[in-house]
Amino acid sequence: MGHGHHHHRHGHEHGHDHDHDHGHTPTAALPAAFDASVPDEALTPEQQSRRSLLRRAGLLGAGLTAGSVLGPVAATPAQAATNGRRTRGFLWLAGDHHIHTQYSSDGKYRVVDQVRQGARHGMDWLVITDHGSATHARIGVDKVNPDIRAARDAYEDTLVFQGLEWNIPGAEHGTVFVHPGKHEVSVLKQFETDYDGSVKGASDSTPANEALAVAGLAFLGEQVRRRKVKDALMLANHPARRGVDSPHEIRAWRDATDPGHQIAVGFEGAPGHQAAGLPAPLGMARARGIYDNSPSANSFVGYPPESYRTWGGFDWMTATVGGLWDSLLAEGKPWWITANSDSHQVYADTAVRGPGDFDTDGRYQDPVYGGRIDITQGDYWPGQYSRTHVGADGFSYAAVMDGIRAGRVWVDHGQLISGLDVRVSGGGRWATLGGALRVKKGATVTLGVDVALAGGPNWAGFTPQLARVDVIRGDVTGPVSDRDTFTAPTARVVKSYEIGKTAGTVRLTYELGRVDRPLYVRLRGTDGNRSGVGPMGAAVDPAGPAIDVVGDADPWRDLWFYSNPVWVLPS
Repeated sequence: MGHGHHHHRHGHEHGHDHDHDHGHTPTAALPAAFDASVPDEALTPEQQSRRSLLRRAGLLGAGLTAGSVLGPVAATPAQAATNGRRTRGFLWLAGDHHIHTQYSSDGKYRVVDQVRQGARHGMDWLVITDHGSATHARIGVDKVNPDIRAARDAYEDTLVFQGLEWNIPGAEHGTVFVHPGKHEVSVLKQFETDYDGSVKGASDSTPANEALAVAGLAFLGEQVRRRKVKDALMLANHPARRGVDSPHEIRAWRDATDPGHQIAVGFEGAPGHQAAGLPAPLGMARARGIYDNSPSANSFVGYPPESYRTWGGFDWMTATVGGLWDSLLAEGKPWWITANSDSHQVYADTAVRGPGDFDTDGRYQDPVYGGRIDITQGDYWPGQYSRTHVGADGFSYAAVMDGIRAGRVWVDHGQLISGLDVRVSGGGRWATLGGALRVKKGATVTLGVDVALAGGPNWAGFTPQLARVDVIRGDVTGPVSDRDTFTAPTARVVKSYEIGKTAGTVRLTYELGRVDRPLYVRLRGTDGNRSGVGPMGAAVDPAGPAIDVVGDADPWRDLWFYSNPVWVLPS
């Protein structure tokens, strides 16, 4: 059931047509676990486990298109009219773009360990992101590549990207990754050597360092334009953790490259290190995400003290309705959220780091058995807790990167839900996550949401229950005059749905009414265990995520999902 398709020009990026032609390489066949024509007995144990996961989530069989969440996309005449070239639903591919190995000075696992664990925990795509450093730039970026290529061969149903964790000059960290190809190492090596804040001694929040970050993104854009690599993306990691990613820097990264082929496209809505909040004596008793910092000389002075903490496991920039993320969306420009593991050292693991001189070798030796269970670590394996779901139009590296750039992304913790299908429709047309519905002024617009509830136990051994789904709406007010704006006064929770079911699929409908000005909608959902009035007040967010308690924040008892937005643009 290999799944041919062609990329085509389309204008969902808010007026910027852009070409997704990546050399017209045919899409690879579906992974065996997705492919209903491959019998169960022909699968490897890992593929069988993946298939049973998909089945349990209701994503296979029962007349559903294999791999699409909730049935074929081109299901009605209205949909077919705007999407006639697509004959199938998106493949919703779960992944993780922030993973460390023995090639990081604070890591320990082999590449194949992380890929094996990611595959076991349901990941379809992974990005290996060892820390940018002088040693990594000199040795590691070259040395890790054969390990990545070997893991691609060993786990052919998992897409494994090579990337790195960029020390953004003047700011925090970011994932940078490229489409695989013969220049993947040379482009990453040159980028790291010339534009990494640690390598260049450019970490302080100065205008010159901020300019170097923008130049680095422009360099990546140029490599794509010159076809040295097919594609490159940057996602900012743990953006509020130290308060050093100022609003004007985030806007500068977003705007650094051609809007039709942006390089910097979003940030972590939720950081990794989620086990770090487990209380003693069970865990390390720190903060979820290791968000237990205070302002420093390099921090943006406008951020309040509560921005240095997570809220329901999510970064304050994302968790605050009417906050920084909404201020970016209100400009009507794409900026997406993700979630991932930031996996360095896994909670309750029995392996310890192998010996070795990291500065000399660019890596540690392979991990060895340590003879004890280590509960002083704060990470999970890729896919064990955090998942980023990307709507791809095929199983390929290019399709995953296209889906991320297009914003067809939703994220969840603890497998709170199995699937999410979001449609905004009106005037005989529709748009989904990351897209824009263009309608005549005054057209009636409806939001339709299908949620596939948890289909079975998560990796902590219980089946989570979705208690509530919130619809968040904001006006598109256009570019800001002050690039350090981090509020959006019109964004608010406009509707909450209590979920009474515990299994199957829930359909929610919200009438946006007659739309006469540009707006966006986004979704979030919760298990209902912890909530509080949002930072902007009860009129904006009466029951949002609560600020996490440092030292006592069991991540499995506070689960959320978030979607990226859909715009409605009347004219």
